[in-house]
Amino acid sequence: MEARQKPRDAGRETFEEAAFLETRFGRLAPQEIIALSAERFAEGGIATVSSFGADSAVLLHMVAAIDPKLPVLFLDTGKHFGETLDYRDRLVDDLGLVDVRIVTPLPEALDRDDPDGRLHLSDTEACCAIRKVEPMARAVAPFHAWFTGRKRFQASTRKVMPVFEAVGERVRVNPLAQWTTEDLAAYMREHALRENPLVAFGYFSIGCFPCTQPTKPGEDPRAGRWAGQAKTECGIHLTGLEKSLTPSSL
Repeated sequence: MEARQKPRDAGRETFEEAAFLETRFGRLAPQEIIALSAERFAEGGIATVSSFGADSAVLLHMVAAIDPKLPVLFLDTGKHFGETLDYRDRLVDDLGLVDVRIVTPLPEALDRDDPDGRLHLSDTEACCAIRKVEPMARAVAPFHAWFTGRKRFQASTRKVMPVFEAVGERVRVNPLAQWTTEDLAAYMREHALRENPLVAFGYFSIGCFPCTQPTKPGEDPRAGRWAGQAKTECGIHLTGLEKSLTPSSL
């Protein structure tokens, strides 16, 4: 009788893979991390998630230089600033990105839970769940890994963020984790990258217009998000995202 094989624990394997990559490659330059990840995860697929926010051009420029055909995922929540949508289209043309995929909330979820578009006024967590977390889960579901533009300096929730981290059965890669505001500004100048026009008005972290305001002097860059609330993250970058990545919830 053949011995039964133990069931494969994909989550454990991904955790070990991310830990190995972090130890071995976590201190490399962002461009090296992107190139290495694009090659390593080519078979399972890798994408870039971008908000086309204040400094999104840096990561997108690096990705485009390595492979402009890598998918770029943009969550159109239906609540973005018009300036962000215009910026997205212009920056895509600038960089020659050829596979931008726009993901939107499920119409049935909006009809059921936010029919008048005012849910953000009473329950920001529920609004983000419908307009960001669930769409994000669908967006990354086909891939084994994805890039984000998150940095450690942005908020207290990100201070010890690794470059490679496991999210369920997938790997999230944060190539710019170690970069500072000075690093970002220098790269933007060096490559003459287009800037989101809202930055000129003090928006240093840009999300949906009802829940975003300019950052005040001395505040961390994300202080203008959900100002006056304990909320600091929409949920797409928190470890609980894997719960939305299970087949039963897609």
